[in-house]
Amino acid sequence: MKKLIVTLAFCAAALVALAASDNYADISHPELKAALAAKGATIIDVNGSASYAQGHIPGAMDFDAIKASLARHLPADKDALIVAYCGGPKCTAYRQAYDAAVALGYRNVKHYSGGLSGWEEKGEKLAKP
Repeated sequence: MKKLIVTLAFCAAALVALAASDNYADISHPELKAALAAKGATIIDVNGSASYAQGHIPGAMDFDAIKASLARHLPADKDALIVAYCGGPKCTAYRQAYDAAVALGYRNVKHYSGGLSGWEEKGEKLAKP
């Protein structure tokens, strides 16, 4: 009986984690590149100001620097593409900006799961302020 309860608890925790991850839509590297080329996305770096100063995806905003006034930095169009990212595939800091944009009513919010490490692995250059 104890083994069954532990197994059920594990399964429930796995389902909650899976459901939570489904709430964060991803954008692929090629999609992000295309959006950047078309100047069709607002990009938010959620790695912290020190990391941002060391390098970020070109055109990205420093979330730490703007979070108190995020609404002023986002487009008026609530269907505009907003992309949040952090350090890499295992980082979850992006959720701060993602959730903040959704709370402000934005409907096209995505997560670039590659983050900084994925960007660089694809041979892309980082920008510096």
